[in-house]
Amino acid sequence: MINIFEVYETNKMIEQEQLDVRTITMGISLLDCADADLDTVNRNIYDKITRSAKDLVSVGREIEREYGIPIVNKRISVTPIALVGGRACTCPEDFVTIAKTLDEAAKATGGVNFLGATPHSSPRV
Repeated sequence: MINIFEVYETNKMIEQEQLDVRTITMGISLLDCADADLDTVNRNIYDKITRSAKDLVSVGREIEREYGIPIVNKRISVTPIALVGGRACTCPEDFVTIAKTLDEAAKATGGVNFLGATPHSSPRV
């Protein structure tokens, strides 16, 4: 059970020591977006990210308001793109189209600070 001293200490950290939450991260598996056709891969990636993360930023802002603690970064971690685009991409430029799709999807979510893969991540959505 939380006591009044713990509440006081938390308030002190927020107000005097600028306590914040560094990052909230949504992990999204894009493995089911793979296809032999590059246009299909791009469409699948964009649709899945924008559908899955459509509320990430707004929910983060709700949490900030409810608890009074700023969340500095809202981030999306995805499956390494080499695994997703491997069948469809035949040259480096093909991977560039996927990078542009990821950028468009990040913008469409309304304020995600970072969208990318981490080498050993295991996103699950």
